[in-house]
Amino acid sequence: MRIEWSPQDRAFRDEVRAFLDASLTPELRLAGSRLTSVYGDHQTQMAWQKILHARGWLVPAWPVEFGGCGWSVTQRYIFATELTAAGAPPLSPMGIGMCGPVLIGHGTPEQQAYFLPRMLSGEDFWCQGYSEPQSGSDLATLQMSAEEDDGDHFICNGHKLWTTHAAHANWIFCLVRTTREDIPQKGITFLLIDMTTPGVEVTPIISLSGEHIQNHVFFTDVRVPKANAVGPIGQGWTVAKHLMQFERGGSAYTPGFRGRMAKIAHILEAEYAHGDPTGEGLALRRQLADAAVQVDALEAVELRVMSALSVGQAPGPESSMMKTVGTELSQRLTEIALAAAGRYAAVHQPHMVSAGGPTPGFTPPRYNDGVGPEYSWTVAPKYLNDRAGSIYAGTNEIQRNIMAKAVLGL
Repeated sequence: MRIEWSPQDRAFRDEVRAFLDASLTPELRLAGSRLTSVYGDHQTQMAWQKILHARGWLVPAWPVEFGGCGWSVTQRYIFATELTAAGAPPLSPMGIGMCGPVLIGHGTPEQQAYFLPRMLSGEDFWCQGYSEPQSGSDLATLQMSAEEDDGDHFICNGHKLWTTHAAHANWIFCLVRTTREDIPQKGITFLLIDMTTPGVEVTPIISLSGEHIQNHVFFTDVRVPKANAVGPIGQGWTVAKHLMQFERGGSAYTPGFRGRMAKIAHILEAEYAHGDPTGEGLALRRQLADAAVQVDALEAVELRVMSALSVGQAPGPESSMMKTVGTELSQRLTEIALAAAGRYAAVHQPHMVSAGGPTPGFTPPRYNDGVGPEYSWTVAPKYLNDRAGSIYAGTNEIQRNIMAKAVLGL
């Protein structure tokens, strides 16, 4: 049996390649090639989003009536693969990848008509208000309150943290507690909050690397219209589960993995070009080959999930599988790359990489004046950043609990 693209698929692939060749500026390509975080910096993301939106290719997974492309699963997979191969920078998923699908699935016609076009154009930039100081993976214990006043508003008080790019966002989708029930998952509401509302305060969280990506968001007597609740009041946990399926399993890991494996193979070729007397290079090649087998297996699951998404289904518990396997496999690839780069990876030079946010004291990469070969510049920062992969979007321990219950019935 031969598995290959049809002539129509190859024609579509060529169309995508031509578009990327014409649209990816040198600045965008540089940002994509030097990326060390999950998302690019805000300026880069918005520049690329504007180009994709103008072409009509920003949200392939959305229904056509809301701005989607009407592509087949195969076309969407080809598009994701070509984006990676061309070195395109990733977009922030908070709006178009998370809140957008929630509004499509649970929002009112009025909410859809107002928010979705502004989300696509970039007029509204979103962040996610889930984690709290004592509520991370055990999100149902969240305490941010939203009390109804005598009119049409909630009065919100609380503290969200680890909020990615909140310093740039003008809207945040939050889980808030509107009532206290005997079961913690009850009484939670999914609420959209304008970040310019009086009482909203954002303060930065500076990482050890010096990057400003994460933030605290404080809410003090913030008045939010009840019309901004998505889904029934008090049933936000159901809405949140819908969103988290897209966060964990709404995109494909494997196109990016294949590009990263090719880069690791290049590092190994360069580092061991003059021999491998200790056999370390051979051992790393074997590890890379083992990772390639795991990528093939993950790809089969991703294609099945993409097929379900194409007919309007949610990813389901397979999203937990994809998140667990994908993030742990990603971490494995960073470990192999770190070992392959050797001593060159030890040099701290944030001015030669594209971080997910500003790094005070360093300028973005512009010149090839770093220490060591270019392939080594991003290896250590990517390794360190990827340690968070098994924690964010619900720790992998939580994902295994979900799979044990939803798939195995334990």
